[in-house]
Amino acid sequence: MSTSSGPARTRTAWSLKDLVLLVVLGVVFGFLYWVFVQAWTALSLLMGPAGDLSQHFLAGSWLLVAPIAIAIVQRPFAGVIAEVLASVIEVVFLGSAVGPLLFIAAAIQGIGSEIPFAATRYRSYSWLTYALSGLLGAGLVFFYSAFRSGWYGQDLFFTRLVIHLISGVVLGGLLAKAIVDALAKTGVVDNFAIGRARLGKANAR
Repeated sequence: MSTSSGPARTRTAWSLKDLVLLVVLGVVFGFLYWVFVQAWTALSLLMGPAGDLSQHFLAGSWLLVAPIAIAIVQRPFAGVIAEVLASVIEVVFLGSAVGPLLFIAAAIQGIGSEIPFAATRYRSYSWLTYALSGLLGAGLVFFYSAFRSGWYGQDLFFTRLVIHLISGVVLGGLLAKAIVDALAKTGVVDNFAIGRARLGKANAR
């Protein structure tokens, strides 16, 4: 099922329900991101000497909320806002060890994830758009993390980068598309822009 919105349409201003949804998504994914951190810790132990690479295998999971938020409300900056809200939950309520620096990483992830959708003026929600969203979200935050963690110049730099980008595409892009399509099928998001777009397409047939 495609959630592409197709032809240009008139966009209304942000509504209260859009903002409430972003807060809900931020809270839900803030807790999920914390769970993914626990999975990262467990995976790093299982991988033994290569455990430092485990974070890159799961990197895309920390991008999920941005494309999901963008696809549902179809408004500029929805992805950035959702990612930052999720990071606030992680830091303020769950005590993330990264601290306030996580806000910066979240904003970078959100910006990267948002670029492909913004390039289509929030009209395309194809598999390719989602894949590019995951790729750019993962790519931008990788170079920020590489600077902060001292990965530049390491022998494993390009190994880290490739794993990170693949994870971004698969978990932060394609999985997000699958989740959005599943939500759309249930009808729970019909009162948002994604639902109006689907209704408009149905009426046009």
